[in-house]
Amino acid sequence: MFYRKNLPGWERAIRGIGGIMMIAYGLMAMPGTMAGYAIAGAGAVAIATGFLGFCPMCAMVGRRLPSP
Repeated sequence: MFYRKNLPGWERAIRGIGGIMMIAYGLMAMPGTMAGYAIAGAGAVAIATGFLGFCPMCAMVGRRLPSP
């Protein structure tokens, strides 16, 4: 299924960097805890939305990129 991108390039990069940092913090600063795994999981979701360029929550509120 193809989704129309609703994230600009700069925000996609920030989500990727932030997701990597969240995974590192969750697995290194809180090893073996449920909170650490939850933070790492949220980081994985941030990376996925940045990679795909589509955020479901942004789409729910009607956020769109301007058409070229």
